[in-house]
Amino acid sequence: MSEERAARTVAATNGVAQDTAFGAVISPIHLSTTFKFPAFEKPGPYDYSRLGNPTRDQLADTIAKLENGARAVMVSSGMAALELALSSLRPGDLLVAPHDCYGGTYRLLSMRAERGHYRVTFVDQSDEAALAAALAQKPRVVLIETPSNPLMRVVDIRRTTALAKAAGALAVVDNTFLSPALQQPIGLGADLVVHSTTKFLNGHSDVIGGAVVAADAAVGEELASWANTIGITGSPLDAYLTLRGVRTLFVRVEQQQRTAAAIAAFLEASPAVARVHYPGLASHPDHALAKAQQSGFGAMLSFELAGGLEAVRAFVGALRIFTLAESLGGVESLVAHPPTMTHAAMDPGARSTAGITDGLLRLSVGLEAEGDLLADLTHALDAVRES
Repeated sequence: MSEERAARTVAATNGVAQDTAFGAVISPIHLSTTFKFPAFEKPGPYDYSRLGNPTRDQLADTIAKLENGARAVMVSSGMAALELALSSLRPGDLLVAPHDCYGGTYRLLSMRAERGHYRVTFVDQSDEAALAAALAQKPRVVLIETPSNPLMRVVDIRRTTALAKAAGALAVVDNTFLSPALQQPIGLGADLVVHSTTKFLNGHSDVIGGAVVAADAAVGEELASWANTIGITGSPLDAYLTLRGVRTLFVRVEQQQRTAAAIAAFLEASPAVARVHYPGLASHPDHALAKAQQSGFGAMLSFELAGGLEAVRAFVGALRIFTLAESLGGVESLVAHPPTMTHAAMDPGARSTAGITDGLLRLSVGLEAEGDLLADLTHALDAVRES
């Protein structure tokens, strides 16, 4: 059986028909906060749900298998997952992070650095000289986000993780944009993989959660212990709903990325669009790398309107199917304006350095009919021209 076929089967069936109490086919939800001790000084496999819960553990086991990891830890949000993945950092330690990362990531790292919790340097990781200079400072952790949010730049995971390890650093990869359906960083050298399970893994925009997947079981145990200590583990109900979303991960992503590819080609041909950022396009500078390390190009893309902020205002005002909202990865199509939404926490200088212009829009492509989405975009681009 191929790795992709095996992963599809894991997503659809891991934990199915394993209920020993009543023979339930679907994994039951265990909402109890506490569990009975069989006898004095003899705890059972579970005692308190912050530490361990059967429903949450079922989701963790499924995601760990999808990522080919040894252990996954489920937490309350994607930001909590990132915080957990970076929990080994101490004052004075250096973190090397992408210069064009998600705005929430940039905010967290900047505020931690300002408070003296650790040091951060934001680097264009595609710039070999800049990355080498950063690694020469012996960082404790190298954080990789690929494709990047929102500019869809692709980082060579195998090469960058190898360089990080040679420098003595832990290699952490944010795999939220592609999910394990399209990219498996541990197989490319990552020590830890981070997810906002809110996005593609859940896929229905109704649960906030996060996951950290460790390549090494001992590291995973340490992370699980720390997550319990600081109280950031996810709720059983959220885990149950997220696992239900994971069951359809592959079929959702397949359809979404087919439509995303059609939209990218359509936008690239429009005179109102200055640039399209989608690794699936042959014109994308990282197309060959994306094709080599990913099994698909995903359902996220961004593009720049030639008319800047005024064009953006006209464009989003004319949309009828795409919803102006943050987040991504759900069954519904969303449009976001990074400078005023997802990356508003970045100062203008940092946005400029990253390449985030006022005319940039990010699309999360959902499961609507391709023709309807293209018609919606056509209507919006007509409104830009008329304005």
